[in-house]
Order: sequence, then structure tokens, then C-alpha cells
Amino acid sequence: MSKKFPYEAGPPSEMEKIKADSNYLRGSLEESFEDPLSAAIPDYDGKLIKFHGSYMQDDRDIRLERKKQMLEPAYQFMIRVRLPGGVATPEQWLVMDDLSNQYGNGTLKLTTRQTFQMHGILKWNMKPTMQHIHRALLDTIAACGDVNRNVMCGANPYQSDVHAEVQDLAQKVSEHLLPRTKAYHEIWLDGDKVIDSREEDEPIYGELYLPRKFKIGIAVPPSNDIDVFSQDLGFIAIVENNQLVGFNVAVGGGMGSTHGDTTTYPQVGKVIGFCPKDKLVDVAENVITIQRDYGNRSSRKHARFKYTVDRLGKEWILQELNRRLGWELGVTRDFEFERNGDRYGWEKGDGKWHLTLFIQNGRLLDTGEYKLKAAIREIAKIHRGEFRLTPNQNLIVSNVTDKEKSSIEKLVKKFRLTDGQENSALRRNSMACVALPTCGLAMAESERYLPSLIDKLETLLDEAGLREEEITIRMTGCPNGCARPGLAEIAFVGKAPGKYNLYLGGSFHGDRLNKLYKENIGEKEILSTLSPILFAYAKERKEKEHFGDYVIRAGYVEEVKSGLDFHRVPSEVRN
Repeated sequence: MSKKFPYEAGPPSEMEKIKADSNYLRGSLEESFEDPLSAAIPDYDGKLIKFHGSYMQDDRDIRLERKKQMLEPAYQFMIRVRLPGGVATPEQWLVMDDLSNQYGNGTLKLTTRQTFQMHGILKWNMKPTMQHIHRALLDTIAACGDVNRNVMCGANPYQSDVHAEVQDLAQKVSEHLLPRTKAYHEIWLDGDKVIDSREEDEPIYGELYLPRKFKIGIAVPPSNDIDVFSQDLGFIAIVENNQLVGFNVAVGGGMGSTHGDTTTYPQVGKVIGFCPKDKLVDVAENVITIQRDYGNRSSRKHARFKYTVDRLGKEWILQELNRRLGWELGVTRDFEFERNGDRYGWEKGDGKWHLTLFIQNGRLLDTGEYKLKAAIREIAKIHRGEFRLTPNQNLIVSNVTDKEKSSIEKLVKKFRLTDGQENSALRRNSMACVALPTCGLAMAESERYLPSLIDKLETLLDEAGLREEEITIRMTGCPNGCARPGLAEIAFVGKAPGKYNLYLGGSFHGDRLNKLYKENIGEKEILSTLSPILFAYAKERKEKEHFGDYVIRAGYVEEVKSGLDFHRVPSEVRN
């Protein structure tokens, strides 16, 4: 058992060697992007570019046709911005809108981690795109890769009295946990090159960075909009006498798994104690270093922090964290969550107005009938507050004055923007990852398919009298869990083209996992399966009983409080 990898089942993975040989994330990225012979970059650089906030992809819709024409795949790049807490200025919004038109595919994607993604960027346009993003006082550093990802925080407008403080802390955590390498500035921003890499140091990450990606989020009860228990490290704000006093600390959440491998599973975070608000950054750094030192660097499928916590135990994690901190976490404070979705329409908080708009699956684009992207652009031209990207892929036009409100309301009416109220409650609580055609991991459709499936489910809801019953529904094209399907009351995880695993029984509050109900089913069986359950729920539910709670009480699935029970064979399931 080596000192560098104290808890591995085997030798370091290939990715560990790529990181070790990368010269602090440089690799041969600069040379690869100067090569005019291909629209792609080599695989090892494709892995390193994730640390710079990008993935290489291709358009899978036309892959076969290009192969027939003896052309290489339609390679392109996705760029993801680092945007702590999802807050952007109107000026930054306009830059992202411009870039998506000039270099991207004309759309913007609001992600489930409160940031922007742009798709369809060609290799030769990557550097100018990165430079424009930098000039807007934004960056893409560590938006992907084996480092801390975009730090999330609660966005709901009725919590505005503490939002500014929580947002500031999210920003501080994000900045503190950034990689220190100058590679990003050298490659994309023409910064001065480090002559000798021995001059560089990564005091938090070390030369090998983390075993896998790491996600941090800050929730403000009673809203669990960030799904705090899905985070590797979650902070739950404790507000007493209208003052933020500190945070409960939850460790070891995560949504990803692998089909057919019962050693992988989604997991909910475990609350281990309380920290004062001025110690938040200190706690985040030391939890990160525990994962750096004890995470699995042999099997990437088992490298997330959730497996480290489950292997070593939350008591050991707490003891080791206290030792590294030099002080001890306090006793957990009381808190209560009521929901994990967004509240739509106009609301007032902290003396300002906030408008939450429904953005289906986070995709901003203009269609023949609905000019959504153009509408937000016009709002950005006159808005003097900020935009908040929500963890549920929606958009808040935030900090609007009484005077400005009427001007924005005119644009809302002109472009017929929706706050979601005309949609079913199911659609308002829906979420989907990108999946096809750009995600290389997708096994089935997600973003492009979920809206039409909900159309059909709404017919059932109308017949059952459940149109306004809030139920969380999520879909992903693969089991990696980008739309946090493991926490949904109804979830679909792609298994093959047109086929999904159906999960039931997550908590409306986001604190319980769901359970596999049917495997590898298509639309016809999805509808025939859910129809009798929805009608039974309408007839048999108790007052204020959520759908996820009902399907457990009625015996459709067993309750899953820990990912260690996610694959457990149920003792009895209602047919």
C-alpha cells in the first residue's frame, strides 16, 4: 500500500498518469489546438481540457452520414463557465448570448449546477471564445475535471435577506479552491509561460489533483433547491433571529452510477456537524484534502467522495476533519426543508422584485413561435440588477426596482414569456440533462424527449385530477446523474435508444433516494405503468401526501435512505 495511494484496490488509473505527465494541466493542448489537419484533439488532451472547462464532442445525429462520406465526425466543443451561485450581470449575459450566436450553435444551456454551457464551438474558435469570456470578467477554470466544480447556492427570491451573504461565501469557496496552475492563462489568454514547472505549486490539490470531480453546494432552508444531499460536500444554512450563524455540514452525496454494476450507486450526503459561517472556507478545503489523500485513484467508477465516506465511515471522516481543522465541528442544528423546486412569477424580497421564468430543461433558443432567447436579451439590455441561474435550470431576473419592473413586464408580455403557471405542476418540476446529440455518454434521449413525454403524462394527470399536484420528474440519457435523477419522485435513466429504467419514490424535499421499479421500458410501457399508479395516488393519497411518499406507503417500492440499499432486492413489491 503506497503512501501516495493509501486505499487503492490496484494501481493508479490511466487518468492518474495523464495528470502526472501533464505539467500541471498543460499537456500538449497548445500544440493540439494549432493543428489545422483535424477538428479534433488527441484523447489525452481531450481529458485534460476538462480542467479548462470544456469537453470535446461530436454531433451524433450526423455521425453515420459523415462516416458514409468518409469524413471524420463533426467534432465540436462544449464550453462551461464557472459561475459561483449562478449570478451573472446583464452585461455578462449579453456577452454569453453574443458568443453563442457567433461561435456556438445559437443556443444557451442553463445547467443543473447554475451556470452557462455553450455547444457547437469549433476547434479554431475556442481561443477567441475563451478570450471574450475572460473580458466579460468570467472564466471556465475548473468548470469540469478532477477538481472542485461550480459552487452552488440557494437562488430562491424569497430568501433574499440572506442570499447576498450566502452568494458571497459561495464565491469565496470557489476562488479559494481554484487550481493555482498558470496553464489556463498561458494556453487561452496568452499569459507569460512558466519556464520551469518546479516554480509552480498546487497547495490544495497537489500535482495529481483529485481522484474525481468534486461538487459543493449551499442550501438555505426551507428551500433545498440545490439538492444539498446530492453534493460531495453540502452546507445547510442555519438562520437564527434573521441572521446567518453558520452551516450544518453534509458529506458524501453523489448521483452517478453504472448500469449493471451494483458496486456503484447514487448516495445521499450525511450530516456530520455544524460550523460557524466564518469557518466555511476552512471546512471546504480540509474536506477536499481528505478526498485528495484517501479517495480511490485506481478505479474511477469508485473514485467519488461518496465511496470514500462509505468505505471509511462518517465517524472517521468527522474525526479526520476535526484533526485537520485543529478544532471540532459543533452539534448539528435543527433545520427543515419543504421543497427542492423553484417558485415562479414575481416575488418581492429585501425591497426588490424578482421574476422567476420557466426555462424548459434550461435551453434558451428562439423558435418560430417563442423567441425566448431574444426576449432575455432585450431584458438584459435594460436590466440594472442581476440574473440568477437556478439549480432547476430556470432563470430569475433579480433585484428589480419598482420603476424597472414595469419596463420588464412589458417585455414579458410582448414576447409572451412564461412563468410556468400555465403548465402542469409536473412540467414545472421537471429537469433533463443534454444527452443526445452532443453528449458522448448518452444512451438515450433526454432534453429533446422529456417535454413530449410530459405532454402525454399531462393527459393522464388531467384525467386523474392531478394537474396542479407538484411531483418532481427527471430524465437523464445515462446513469451519470447530471439532472440528479436519483432524488426525483419519478425518474427515467436512459438504457438504450428509446428505452429507460423507471425509478419511483424519491422525496419531494430531496432527502431520499428513489428505487428501480421497471427496467428497460419504452414510452408505451412507461404510460401503461404510470397510469394506474397515478390514478391510485389520486384516490388513495392522504392529505398533503407527496407522490414519492405515497408509492412507498402503498408498497410499489421500498424506501431507500442510503445508496448502500439502492440495489437491494425488495422483499415485496406491489404489482
